[in-house]
Amino acid sequence: MKNYHSHTTRCMHATGTEEEYILAAIEAGYDTLGFSDHTPWPYKSGYVSSMRMKKEELENYVTVLTALKEKYKDQIQILIGLECEYFPEYMDWLKVTANKYHLDYLILGNHFDDTDETGIYFGYPVNEQSLKKYVDNCIKGLETGLFSYIAHPDLVNYANLEDDCYHEQMMRLCKTCKALNIPVEFNLLGYTAKRNYPNKTFFRIVKEVGNQVIIGVDAHSKGALEETSSFNNAKALLEEMGLEIVDEIRLSE
Repeated sequence: MKNYHSHTTRCMHATGTEEEYILAAIEAGYDTLGFSDHTPWPYKSGYVSSMRMKKEELENYVTVLTALKEKYKDQIQILIGLECEYFPEYMDWLKVTANKYHLDYLILGNHFDDTDETGIYFGYPVNEQSLKKYVDNCIKGLETGLFSYIAHPDLVNYANLEDDCYHEQMMRLCKTCKALNIPVEFNLLGYTAKRNYPNKTFFRIVKEVGNQVIIGVDAHSKGALEETSSFNNAKALLEEMGLEIVDEIRLSE
């Protein structure tokens, strides 16, 4: 098993140490564990986020995980990444930062519109205009070439999943992922917590387009890695739907 979606306490809504996550993953039978905590951003306004690490914590994040990567290299592959939104004015900073710290990968997890300083949270109920903006932002992010896959692509909380607008917009997103050879994530945190995502309507579109699907634990505790039945159940569900499951991602060069 492989998981590329794991957080740390730096995001202020996860528990446990990085080493506890690694030991739990080894015990559960994972051969690859990727950390992709919520990226910091160089907010020009001085805004302080309540759900991501601060800029000054990034170096420690990389340092700690690099040491653990070496310590456990004979037992598990540890990868270091970040989960990031598409915030247009900060994308150049993200590219420079990813290169500076030699990050293994980035995943696109589009939670907010433009930035979380002023933009709406897409996980709250949205209208057609915001649904379209969500998809626009995701596509622009994917087209930067920075991201290995898209996390919880169906996070956007649009109530009318069976109407033409949802199908049209999510079809646009899936076709972009297909053209760019970027997997879409089946998010286990949303699945186990019974959130509005992942939803079967979206994954029927995934099947129609022929996207590859990757299972992301979205671990915020070691328990999420210890408990493997949800992973296995999700895999069985995706196989039943006839979807192509992958567990390898494109790493940074």
